[in-house]
Amino acid sequence: MSSLHSILMVRPSSFRTNTQTIDNNYFQKISDLTDDVILQKSLTEFDNLVNKIRSYGIPVTVFQDDSVYDTPDSIFPNNWISFHSDKKIVLYPMYAENRRLERNENIIKKIESSGVKFDTIIDYSKAELNNHFLEGTGSMVLDRKNKKAYASISERTSEVLLFEFCDEFNYMPITFKSFHNHDKEYNLIYHTNVMMCVADKYSIICLDSIKSKAEKKKVKQSLIDDKKEIIEISLKQLDCFSGNMIELIYNKKSYLVMSETAFKSLNKNQLSSIYKYSEIIYSNVKTIESCGGGSVRCMIAEVFN
Repeated sequence: MSSLHSILMVRPSSFRTNTQTIDNNYFQKISDLTDDVILQKSLTEFDNLVNKIRSYGIPVTVFQDDSVYDTPDSIFPNNWISFHSDKKIVLYPMYAENRRLERNENIIKKIESSGVKFDTIIDYSKAELNNHFLEGTGSMVLDRKNKKAYASISERTSEVLLFEFCDEFNYMPITFKSFHNHDKEYNLIYHTNVMMCVADKYSIICLDSIKSKAEKKKVKQSLIDDKKEIIEISLKQLDCFSGNMIELIYNKKSYLVMSETAFKSLNKNQLSSIYKYSEIIYSNVKTIESCGGGSVRCMIAEVFN
């Protein structure tokens, strides 16, 4: 598996609750705070997270959102771009019209200026014309080592596009549907990366969110086949973003990055299972979680050598 070069994070210029995404993102809340206050709080949370990650020696490339467009979710770059070790970049089709404006070639130029060169850009964004969406490593949780793409199918995750991606990169698609359990009504989970995280030697997953017994068995067996320890989280913990984590392996050391909300929701047994493999990095991003409906994993795009 190729080594991590750095991570990309985008510092927002107009962060707030995006009304174009709230209809199928059940994590988002309408805030009583003004947009200016929300932005300032989110900037503090963003900067603190960047500093925390850097303090562990992990390189972070920060792109300041350029304010050319009104992009309230630009803080979540992993949805529109992914970087791959074979010098490929993938651009993805986005559900919300204002999120399509986040695709920015200046970000790619900034990454290249840090010493990473790309040969190929694969652009799926034209699928937006047919209302087909695949929102990057939000829609797909990639096991890059075992070349598998876990995908919870939803309005934002097209099975057709998933298969296209898997054909291009020679990945095996593992598809299923997962649900929130709110007020005894089952709501489709919009992004796979809020209900599962795949690390090198383990997976953190809310199996209770997969209602189909056959699909649950399929996902579980896939993880077992790859000799990953399964660390189960509950639906209540899922609501605390405890599925929205990312393992970063840098200089042969494993770090699991998550929010303070997620960290505090984990019990002692879950934490001890994680600590067997990874050092935990966490930071408070409560404003970003509440208004944006995404957490730490959504804020990070991995860049590989």
